[in-house]
Amino acid sequence: MAVENVTLSRMGSAIGRNLPASLSHVYTAGMLLPLLVGGIAIALLPAGWAARSRTATALRTE
Repeated sequence: MAVENVTLSRMGSAIGRNLPASLSHVYTAGMLLPLLVGGIAIALLPAGWAARSRTATALRTE
């Protein structure tokens, strides 16, 4: 979020515009936690299945 905020403000400055805060302050802390948990679950569940299965089976299901 910090990188995006810095990037957006520099992009706005480069084109001579002052971008409003509503453009970069989209996510609240209450929204970030479920997104983080969901992202980890989406990444780890298939990875765990692939690690437990045979290589040929994992590659065929790709």
